[in-house]
Amino acid sequence: MAEPPASVRRSVRRGAALVAALCALAGAAAVTLAVVAGPGPGLTGYVSEAGVVDSDYAWTYRIGVFALAGALLLLAVALRVGAPRCGDAALRVAVTLLVAASLCTVLSGAVTCSAGCPLPPFERATVADLVHGAASVAATAAVVFAMLAVAFSPVARRRLRRTGVVAAAVSLPLAGAVGLAMLLVGRSPLVGVLERLLLTVAVGWALATAGALAVRDPTTVAAQDHRTPTVREPTARRRR
Repeated sequence: MAEPPASVRRSVRRGAALVAALCALAGAAAVTLAVVAGPGPGLTGYVSEAGVVDSDYAWTYRIGVFALAGALLLLAVALRVGAPRCGDAALRVAVTLLVAASLCTVLSGAVTCSAGCPLPPFERATVADLVHGAASVAATAAVVFAMLAVAFSPVARRRLRRTGVVAAAVSLPLAGAVGLAMLLVGRSPLVGVLERLLLTVAVGWALATAGALAVRDPTTVAAQDHRTPTVREPTARRRR
């Protein structure tokens, strides 16, 4: 199947990146509203507590989570369409991780946890709590690894690599600290603050990456493809 023209790919990349940025902003705003205005325990609890069934802002939280899932999926589309023939394994891994993160985010929003979002080893959790917690952790981990994949891509533009390096350098220690705190301390203000910082970095990386993809192709290879003139072959030889 023939690939679409470069102009079409460029339009799709820009459109997907712009909508991804809007979804990320809207999703982050909705989740923040649900966390701040909802009946949750503030910084002591998890962000997911804003989405429990008893909360008046449960659907605000869910809509925000689904918008963030859409942002990740559209970011993967923009990255994939923007570099169709670069042959870089790192960018292909980044696209796959973003798609996986989007699916896990949808699962996290669809399966709500019970009051307090209990998790082992300090609290007894239900099946829904475990599914929600595992999906949330998997989504965050996939986004962090996508940052690393873009950062180590040999063909990605410098701006994308720098954004990935900075975001990964901040996210990796935060993710490790959140994991250790959940295992050693459990539900606490420490976990609440660290979780919010990690999610803020993830959303910031998605916004910065979407902005970069809306302006330019992700690789210099794709840009060279756009500038390469098309050579038309003669349709038929003249008859003698």
